[in-house]
Amino acid sequence: MVFFQQRRDRVLEGSTRVIPSIQPRPLPIRNMSVSRTMEDSCELDLVYVTERIIAVSFPSTANEENFRSNLREVAQMLKSKHGGNYLLFNLSERRPDITKLHAKVLEFGWPDLHTPALEKICSICKAMDTWLNADPHNVVVLHNKGNRGRIGVVIAAYMHYSNISASADQALDRFAMKRFYEDKIVPIGQPSQRRYVHYFSGLLSGSIKMNNKPLFLHHVIMHGIPNFESKGGCRPFLRIYQAMQPVYTSGIYNIPGDSQTSVCITIEPGLLLKGDILLKCYHKKFRSPARDVIFRVQFHTCAIHDLGVVFGKEDLDDAFKDDRFPEYGKVEFVFSYGPEKIHGMEHLENGPSVSVDYNTSDPLIRWDSYDNFSGHREDGME
Repeated sequence: MVFFQQRRDRVLEGSTRVIPSIQPRPLPIRNMSVSRTMEDSCELDLVYVTERIIAVSFPSTANEENFRSNLREVAQMLKSKHGGNYLLFNLSERRPDITKLHAKVLEFGWPDLHTPALEKICSICKAMDTWLNADPHNVVVLHNKGNRGRIGVVIAAYMHYSNISASADQALDRFAMKRFYEDKIVPIGQPSQRRYVHYFSGLLSGSIKMNNKPLFLHHVIMHGIPNFESKGGCRPFLRIYQAMQPVYTSGIYNIPGDSQTSVCITIEPGLLLKGDILLKCYHKKFRSPARDVIFRVQFHTCAIHDLGVVFGKEDLDDAFKDDRFPEYGKVEFVFSYGPEKIHGMEHLENGPSVSVDYNTSDPLIRWDSYDNFSGHREDGME
């Protein structure tokens, strides 16, 4: 996180630097062949967010044959309009067909419906800024296959980045980026994606101060029990990831319908967490080798300053639009600055109706959705 302090210092010292102004060039939103392809298949969305930032998006359900055909159309259009002055940022999994068609590709992919690491957001914005400032004719192409939230994170982050680093000439670009983000992305984005854009903006501006203290997670309390079984209740278990690597798996809690108003998953000794954290709560289906996602939440420990943190339903990925998760539901995290058991938390103990199965060797429990991300497997497909 040293980057943020250095970045702010450089901006303050060099705020008078001049970026070459760019004469407006009339660029169509889409070329005709791409437009026809869109009308035929509805699988490609190509938009000039600004004159120099282009978003190319395919749905995760896009037919492979159509995807490759549309990708060729896009490559031909970009070469005809921008020659060698475009740099493609791939925000999805690596694919050989992308690098074959586009000579200049930067790989920044992360799992669909998730947020990238905070440092990755920094790297993307810095790479965009460097490329756009190298030549007034250079353009950036953001490529995504899946939910457009990935593109939204980058656009929103770069909007904040350019707000403190760019010249006044780019004010209209920021307006265009803001309009694109609010119109196209906000309705489909995930709460954690918005949270990370807020982190990024706050760290750049200095409104969020970095917390470098170690944090130990002791309790995860679900207030309001989701109804994932036919008779109500659920069978939740947690998977916790640090930098997308699994660091903890809980037992499976069996919570009958109407038996509890909350459930507490206790981790003793406390689990040391640092950096980008993903906590995923699953429901293990009864007598079925399957699991559903109850909620997912991503946060960065540098932005956590309270030892008690509460995420409401509107803050939880997946759950925020799931009727099975109660409207009043929320998830509370209890941290401390040491691994030792926190005294005075006896009231968090679960009632006798809640049982726990600690057989976490079950392949269904151990299976890691993120192992094969680079091998064309995305967790968003669950």
